Amino acid sequence: MTRFRPCIDLHAGSVKQIVGGTLTTDNTGLKTNHTSEHPAAYFADLYRRNGLTGGHVIMLGPGNETAAHESLSAWPQGLQVGGGIKDSNAKEWIDAGAERVIITSFLFPSGTFSLERLQSVLEVLGGDNSKLVIDLSCRRVGDGWRVAMDKWQTITDFEINAENIKMLEPYCCEFLIHAADAEGLQAGIDEKLVSYLADICSIPVTYAGGGRNLSDLELVGRLSKGKVDLTIGSALDIFGGKGVTFVECCEWNKKREQAC
Repeated sequence: MTRFRPCIDLHAGSVKQIVGGTLTTDNTGLKTNHTSEHPAAYFADLYRRNGLTGGHVIMLGPGNETAAHESLSAWPQGLQVGGGIKDSNAKEWIDAGAERVIITSFLFPSGTFSLERLQSVLEVLGGDNSKLVIDLSCRRVGDGWRVAMDKWQTITDFEINAENIKMLEPYCCEFLIHAADAEGLQAGIDEKLVSYLADICSIPVTYAGGGRNLSDLELVGRLSKGKVDLTIGSALDIFGGKGVTFVECCEWNKKREQAC
């Protein structure tokens, strides 16, 4: 059953919605769709009160640790945390109240996947793959997609394909996949990517990138046969968007749950 998944994107300590492809280390050319007047904990509590599970807090660069910790304090065991997660700090975030940790760049030293690094993260989590989400956020390369790391600016040699997905699935409980080329543009989802993910993944998948309205939720549900969830960010009214309201997304989830 496809669900709406909430998010809290943190940049320089604030909750922001940005155009993913413009995020760089020095922020030259960064395009921001919205900077919230509310702290991260406000959104965490909002999601808690509305029973929205599976939301992710993403730290986009340094200076976001305090805000991330505050969001976890507002909803212990209710949020996933990503951004700079590695074997040396993964357990610290779980101990701080994260339901799961999300890992990306640490797995790709010099742009090449490291199984050893993945195993090291799982080891510090006591071998419990239910605590680990692998972020395979990607960009289009030719007719396919490759994982993009370092704020989605470095394209790795790791392809999104059935073989690689099958190899990763035993180590995690879920995939989080931002379509970086569509992130923040509110121009519609990558339909081919959503359909492909549904075909090759056997564990839960959350897709983000380009979601605009309830029709896109319906579209993701239809394309994936209910196997892929959708995060909507910039188009959401609580983040300054005009495409769909937070209340409408919550109601959409409730109706889907009642129908099952």
